[in-house]
Amino acid sequence: MVKSMEITKVSIRNRLVVDAEVRMSDPKDYDFSPRADIEGSTLSLRNEGDEGAVTSIELDSEQMNTAERDRMLELRVKFAVEGMHGVLTHKTKNTRIAPNAKKLAEPRWKTVLPLSM
Repeated sequence: MVKSMEITKVSIRNRLVVDAEVRMSDPKDYDFSPRADIEGSTLSLRNEGDEGAVTSIELDSEQMNTAERDRMLELRVKFAVEGMHGVLTHKTKNTRIAPNAKKLAEPRWKTVLPLSM
């Protein structure tokens, strides 16, 4: 179950690229089926079957032209679990020089979504 979603950045490369941050309720929950649609100039991103997790952002004219041309977007998602991904208590100050440096895992996901207009 998705706890919250947030669109962090929208850019244009070969197609429209949307970066999003998704917080899940449980580490063993794999129920994430993103859907994207555009109404007017507002891009909305939601999880299928979940009414609470919806985020939207206004697109400029260049981003709208790219979205209308391709009718798809590239979604890059950074996942996190509330209470699980936070701050390490014993963190190495400079990770480049430490042989046993530890960092938190950052699960990322990339896909191409069709746009419904």
